[in-house]
Amino acid sequence: MTKSDATEASVRAQVRAWLEANWDPELGLVEWRNRLIDSGWGVPGWPNAWFGRELPAALEAVVAEETRRIGAVGVARSGVRSLAAATLLAHGDDFHKAKFLRRSLTGEDNWCQLFSEPGSGSDLAGASTRAEFKDGRWVINGQKVWTTSAHHADWGMLLARTDPNVPKHLGLSYFILQIDQPGVEVRPLRQMNGHASFNQVFFTDAEVPPEHLVAKVGDGWAVATTTLMHERRGADGFNVRVQASDRKGRIYEEERAEIATAMEPYKWYPQRAGRVDLIVERAKATGAINDPVARQEIAKLLVLAKSAEFTSRRARTAQAAGKPPGPEGSLGKLAASHVARAAAHVHTLISGADAMLTGEDGPMDGVIAEILVSVPAVSIAGGTDEIQRNIIAERVLGMPKEPRTDNDRPFRDVPKN
Repeated sequence: MTKSDATEASVRAQVRAWLEANWDPELGLVEWRNRLIDSGWGVPGWPNAWFGRELPAALEAVVAEETRRIGAVGVARSGVRSLAAATLLAHGDDFHKAKFLRRSLTGEDNWCQLFSEPGSGSDLAGASTRAEFKDGRWVINGQKVWTTSAHHADWGMLLARTDPNVPKHLGLSYFILQIDQPGVEVRPLRQMNGHASFNQVFFTDAEVPPEHLVAKVGDGWAVATTTLMHERRGADGFNVRVQASDRKGRIYEEERAEIATAMEPYKWYPQRAGRVDLIVERAKATGAINDPVARQEIAKLLVLAKSAEFTSRRARTAQAAGKPPGPEGSLGKLAASHVARAAAHVHTLISGADAMLTGEDGPMDGVIAEILVSVPAVSIAGGTDEIQRNIIAERVLGMPKEPRTDNDRPFRDVPKN
C-alpha cells in the first residue's frame, strides 16, 4: 500500500468513526453543525486554526463520500455565504474570521454581494458608492443593483470608493456591511421571467465600524477580484445548488426549511443555463428528432455542452491540485453563455411559436418560455461575456490590453454616466 493510499485509508477510517459516534438526525441543525465544525470535518481543507484539517482536495472528497454514506448534513454552503467565507479566509484578519466564518458555516448568517451599480455596468472598478471615514466610523452613501438575496441577507460584501483622487482601481475598499440598519433600503426588482431574485440597495449614511474594513484602505480591488474568481469558477455548474434530503428527522426538516429560503432566488437558474437536459426528450416528444435540420442543431449543441463540461472539469482539477482560481473560470463562464444561447435556439426550433406561450398554455407548463427569457442573464451576471473575453485575451493568450483613458486619471476626473 502506497503512502497516499495509507493516508486516504486513515482519513476514511477517522471520519467514519467520528460520524458513527456523533451523527444524530434528531439534533438541531445549528447544534450539529457546530459539533461538525469543532471536529474539523466540516471544512477539512481549511487551515487548522480555522475549523479545518488542511487536507488536500482529494482527501476532502473522501470526507464528503463518508458524510453522504451515513446521510449526515454538512456545513451550510448555499447562496453567497460560500463566496464570503472564501474571501474572508483569504483576506480577512483574525477578527473577521472569528466573527463571521463559523456563523456562515452554521447557516446562522446569510450574505449578499454589494458590487454592481447602475452607472458603472460591467466596469466594477468604476463603482461610485462612497465610503467616508467620519467620527470613528465609515459612512456609506450610494446605490447598488442586481444584488441577489439582499432581501434576506444579514451581511453584505461591499465594494465602495474611499478615495476619488487616485485612479479608479486604487481608490476602492472592501467592507462588511450590516444590512439591517436604518441607512440601508432594499427594494426587490421584478424580472421579465416573473421571479424577483435581485434587489436595488440604497445607502443613506449607512454605517460600518472600522474593524469591518477587509484588508487595507485602497485594497478593495484585490479583495473583490478574489470574490469574483471564486464566483466564476462555480459559474459553469452554479455552485450554490443544494439538494434537500427527504429523510425523516429534526435536522432534515430544519435543513429543508433553510434551503427553501436560501435557494428561493436561484430556482430559475437551471432555466437561465438553457436546460440542455431537456433537449433530446423534447425533440422525441414533438417529433423534431426526425427533422434532419433539427438533429444537426441538436448535435451541435450537445457537442458544445460536452466541450464546456470538459472545460469545467479542468477548472475543478486545478482546484483539486490546490491551484488558486484563475482565468479558467472565465473560460468556463463564457462557454456556459454560448451553451445557454445555443440551447435557447434549439428549444425555439423544436417548439416553434408555442415557445412563446407561458404558464399552462406553454410547452412543459411554460418552462420553455421561461428558458427563452432567462437565458440572456447568464451572459451578464458575474461579468459580461465581453469582460470574460478581455480576461481570456489578456491573461490566457497574452494579448496587449485594450487602450484605456481612465486607468491613470484620478477617478473624480473620469466622465460618468
